[in-house]
Amino acid sequence: MATQKASGFVELVKTIVYAILIAVVVRTFLFEPFSIPSGSMIPTLLVGDYLFVSKYSFGYSRYSLPFGLPLFSGRLFGREPERGDVVVFKLPADNTTDYIKRVVGLPGDRIQMIDGILNINGVPVRREPAGEFTAGGAVRQTYHRYIETLPNGRRHEIIEIGDSGPLDNTSVYTVPPGHFFMMGDNRDSSRDSRFLGEVGYVPFVNLIGRAEVIFFSVDGSALHFWNWPDSIRFDRIFRSIQ
Repeated sequence: MATQKASGFVELVKTIVYAILIAVVVRTFLFEPFSIPSGSMIPTLLVGDYLFVSKYSFGYSRYSLPFGLPLFSGRLFGREPERGDVVVFKLPADNTTDYIKRVVGLPGDRIQMIDGILNINGVPVRREPAGEFTAGGAVRQTYHRYIETLPNGRRHEIIEIGDSGPLDNTSVYTVPPGHFFMMGDNRDSSRDSRFLGEVGYVPFVNLIGRAEVIFFSVDGSALHFWNWPDSIRFDRIFRSIQ
């Protein structure tokens, strides 16, 4: 009887170890879950969205590893993101904080905001009105919604309160080699590459992966997990991130 108990315990430990190893491999090389804590990517991503990020999309850097272990430098199997990709990256200011934004500027691009319109290499990006969007908790805010079409044909929604905010008219940002310019889809409420002292140009090595799909979403109205059924946004589950 004692031998059977010992054997059962060993098998349990082995199962746990295998499960942990599989989870580490999947999280490091394939997919990693992230949650959205702020509204900087509204309307594409909402607070309370949970999503999967593909770790293999841009290759691997030290930030692909658990705790950012510095086992190697640069990127392995590196492939640059495309303009319009929604990307999770380590904030260059501390190389620790996770940010999620949209890539709008590639190495060598000249980026500028003029009267709320994104300009890339001196050409205004097409922005088409798409009605209104209301967001917020106790205090609701109504935004102008637009469809923005990037030079490579990628289309996505953005929202704006107006076109006269502090970052709706900027100087020209020239993206350095090996770096990318990131912006939030909530253009008047996003700390992104326009804030050079806080975010600035994002090095290729800091990219973690591309946001792929929302696998769960709650609206924040539930105080406890047992109240989640009343707050789950079923229409967002399994939604592809464009």
